[in-house]
Amino acid sequence: MNKPKTSFAPPRGMRDFYPADMRQRNLVFDAWRGAALAYGFEPYDACVVESLDLLQRKSGEEVAEQIYHFEDKSGRRLALRPEMTPTLARMIAARQGALKFPLKWFTLAQCFRYERMTRGRKREHYQWNLDIVGEAALSAELEILAAAVAALKAMGLTDKIYNIHVNNRALLAELLAKSGISENHHAAVFLALDKRGKTGDDEIKALLEKEGLPAQAITETFNLLAVESLEQAAELAGPESPAIAALKELFELAEIYGISANLRFDISVIRGLAYYTGIVFEAFDAKRQFRAIFGGGRYDNLLTAVGGAPTPAVGLGFGDVVIMEIINEYQSATEADKRNGVIVGYMFPEQRCSAMRLADSLRSQRCNVDLMLTALKPKQFFTRAGNSSAAEAVFIGPDDVERGFAYRKDLATRHQREIALSGRT
Repeated sequence: MNKPKTSFAPPRGMRDFYPADMRQRNLVFDAWRGAALAYGFEPYDACVVESLDLLQRKSGEEVAEQIYHFEDKSGRRLALRPEMTPTLARMIAARQGALKFPLKWFTLAQCFRYERMTRGRKREHYQWNLDIVGEAALSAELEILAAAVAALKAMGLTDKIYNIHVNNRALLAELLAKSGISENHHAAVFLALDKRGKTGDDEIKALLEKEGLPAQAITETFNLLAVESLEQAAELAGPESPAIAALKELFELAEIYGISANLRFDISVIRGLAYYTGIVFEAFDAKRQFRAIFGGGRYDNLLTAVGGAPTPAVGLGFGDVVIMEIINEYQSATEADKRNGVIVGYMFPEQRCSAMRLADSLRSQRCNVDLMLTALKPKQFFTRAGNSSAAEAVFIGPDDVERGFAYRKDLATRHQREIALSGRT
């Protein structure tokens, strides 16, 4: 009987990052980090293993089913985090009396979900989280959205490539109430409607029937998703609607931030996670070829669910998988492909010390240097230089050492200039 072939490939849905992959990942991470700092967010981090109870109770139904969980050697029920918001809530609740609000925090978190593999979805991904905690004003939503737009620009993506779809869960709650659907059904309705586009309407109808909604209420619920504009929503909700007022204010403030052209009212944006309470948003590429680029919204009640005091909050989650696919789709050459630094080589062992001294001098000037570790023929060296990520190359031969200068060649333009072997141009 043949033994099954052993495979040492990464587990399904997990990823390895080779140097070329890391260049692209670093482009995304640097854009995230730079935008967060530019908008006054402070970095934080946390353990990747969490209490299973925390994650099951504070995530949406779908996420709870996708958690990688296990028992440790002491029988504790633990899990790999599927998202960061419950962890953030736990951390803030633990020190709520000592922290100075509002908080503006960000992190780049590795998250895990055991879910069906599709384009743009892995079982392991990195996610940029931005959160403002302790501020009820809509300026919090705008700061987060503007920071996300700044990150997209830093990745080289223009305004024409994406749109940000916004809605208000409170508006949906108002409209459901007007349709005679009691509040105790709202969470289940939100969860069912959030599946639209991912599953058929018949299945959604079955979920609503299971929740106990009568046929007329189900019909009116689907009719809500036919609303196409904020004006239509305002007519249904009435002139005194706080949710409509909040959305109108959001669009007005977005003009000041210069991001209003990319905002779209979209009543179908619901967000499946149970803790959202107000404005919610999701960004998509303009052609809608991919899954959401990022999503988030207001979650004013989450801290109370983990033992904290009532605290308003708004946050965003922005994963790395979809945005890398979009960068590859929309840009033939990304910032990640740009060369930088110098590659230094030498012809004979006698020039090794000169090459080492030059490399050391350039590095002291904060220049990235890839020093060849053995002597190479010119053709070998320049072939290797062409395949590297370096922007310039210096090759040292006997004559260069004798006169104290070599040539620093631009690998793209082939232009070259003299450089002293001391490292100074």
